[in-house]
Amino acid sequence: MSTELAPSTDPDVVLVGGGIMSATLAALLGVVAPDWSVALFESGSEVAGESSDAWNNAGTGHAALCELNYTPADPDGSVDVTKAVTINEQFQVSRQLWSHLVRAGLTGSPKEFITPVPHLSFVTGEAGRRYMRTRYEAMSASPLFAGMEYTDDAAVLAGWVPLMMAGRPADQVVAATRAVAGTDVDFGSLTRLLVDAAEQRGVHVHCHQRVTELERRTDGRWTVTVRDTRSGEERSVRARFVFVGAGGGALPLLQRAGIPEIRGFGGFPVSGRFLRTRSPELVSAHQAKVYGQAAVGAPPMSVPHLDLRLIDGDHALLFGPYAGWSPKFLKAGSVFDLPLSVKPDNLGSMLGVARTEMALTRYLVGELLQSRGARHRTLTEFVPLAEEQHWDMITAGQRVQVVKRDAGGRPVLQFGTELVVGGEGTIAGLLGASPGASTAVSAMLTVLERCFPDRIDGWRPLLREAIPSYGRRLADDPALLAEIRAETTQTLELNG
Repeated sequence: MSTELAPSTDPDVVLVGGGIMSATLAALLGVVAPDWSVALFESGSEVAGESSDAWNNAGTGHAALCELNYTPADPDGSVDVTKAVTINEQFQVSRQLWSHLVRAGLTGSPKEFITPVPHLSFVTGEAGRRYMRTRYEAMSASPLFAGMEYTDDAAVLAGWVPLMMAGRPADQVVAATRAVAGTDVDFGSLTRLLVDAAEQRGVHVHCHQRVTELERRTDGRWTVTVRDTRSGEERSVRARFVFVGAGGGALPLLQRAGIPEIRGFGGFPVSGRFLRTRSPELVSAHQAKVYGQAAVGAPPMSVPHLDLRLIDGDHALLFGPYAGWSPKFLKAGSVFDLPLSVKPDNLGSMLGVARTEMALTRYLVGELLQSRGARHRTLTEFVPLAEEQHWDMITAGQRVQVVKRDAGGRPVLQFGTELVVGGEGTIAGLLGASPGASTAVSAMLTVLERCFPDRIDGWRPLLREAIPSYGRRLADDPALLAEIRAETTQTLELNG
């Protein structure tokens, strides 16, 4: 990858950040506008070094098969699966584009970034069992979740998750669902494959290049100022369209761009830590991803899970998350990121959230004060016979949660993603975190629709060739869903 600026100083598109979002948008532009000139700037020494890196995220391949925070219980005991349906639809869209790119010659085997791993949800106690059965019945009504299994039989669970059932009290009430069609996705590997493919198409990829300023010109173009992180040399390029896919670094850049659409937005950084084991004995006894329930009053980010991961050819188990905190917006960021992001227009939102999210504050303080022994005891609730010496703590990436005002003007902390579009569609940026990477294709399709409304109708046939369900709901078309699942399963080699 080049570290010098492209010969042309006027690319059609500038992509800021070398993560999964920019890589996905580059892939979609290769489908609909292959003649456009594109330049990508990454401040690190390589792409996928921050949140897209495999060790910096849970990497589940969020399809809402097992994440219980996507299926909340209503006061009457019913379970709302609306969000789960939406996220699963979006993940099916991602699978379709990946499958299309593999057929088109995406370098390497699909096994380099996606592998089959069953997804399970697991609860204990009578209330948990009632919720799980109700959730299973609600989800099974949708063709998106066909094939999901339910059990509250400890003997069956001993076959599904032997590591978690060994040593568990015989009289403990347990219940679980299993979706054997789940996957593990290494978004770091996928990002690198997508960027390599984009570079082969002529996209100029520049590492060690930090975008420091974005300024709208009188002719509607953007002047993008870039500083070499080694020499300090600054240069500028001009672009018709800018996408800011810089993870936690997106908020400060959009603020510098001066677009009114970013006014009122703030960010609250939270880091995650995980216990990890590479013990062959433990890994072989847990060939699944299992999500539990967050403690009462805990935020959605705290949902405990024990994930099988395949990274760089090696298997490992990750358990967590244990929350950490830093004022940095990126792992390689600055301790001044948070204070410098507070502006007169978002100060009210930030202070309002500080008042209303005391439960989150208490949770974070409690997590930070936890001893190693306390963290291990949390693990033993999932793995009763876990031995402390087999697990080590790793720090994942920074997640900057969106702070904004809701429709009623109240400040809220949003656990999700937010697309901000400004400059009459000439600039866009993505804020927030989970489910993030797994829904990257849907997010970037939204970028195309909102930023290029005069072109999207002409692009639809090309997009439907790459993504057959584009513009349609798979939940309403079981025949199309079955066809797409069969094709993507075969192409992505997910049969075993």
